[in-house]
Amino acid sequence: MGNRIALLYLIVLTSVMAGALIYGFTLGDFLDFEELMENPWGIVSLFDVYVGFFFFIGWIVYRESCPVIILAWSVAILLGGNLISGIYALIALLRSKGDARRFFLGQCQACSGQEEEA
Repeated sequence: MGNRIALLYLIVLTSVMAGALIYGFTLGDFLDFEELMENPWGIVSLFDVYVGFFFFIGWIVYRESCPVIILAWSVAILLGGNLISGIYALIALLRSKGDARRFFLGQCQACSGQEEEA
C-alpha cells in the first residue's frame, strides 16, 4: 500500500507544479525579473528554489553511476525546475517496483546498464 500512496503523492505534486508553471507562463512575463529582484523575499525565494534543486541533484548523483545520465538530469532540473524533479522521482519509484532501498539508493548500474556485483 505504501508504494501506491507514494505514487499518488508524486503524481499530485508533479501535477500541481505543472499547473503552476502553465499558470505562470500564460499569465506572467517570464523575462520580467525587476519586481522579483526588488523584493528581498523574491531573492530569498530564488536562493531557496535553486538550493533545493541542488539538494535533489545530489540525490541523483548518489543514485546514478553514469555521468551522462547525471549531467542530463541535472541540466534538465536547472532548466525545468521541480516539474523535472517530480518526473525523475516518479520514474525512480516506478523502476523500484516497491523496493524503498532501490528507490532511494538506485540500482547500482553502470552506464552499460549491467548490475555490478557486490
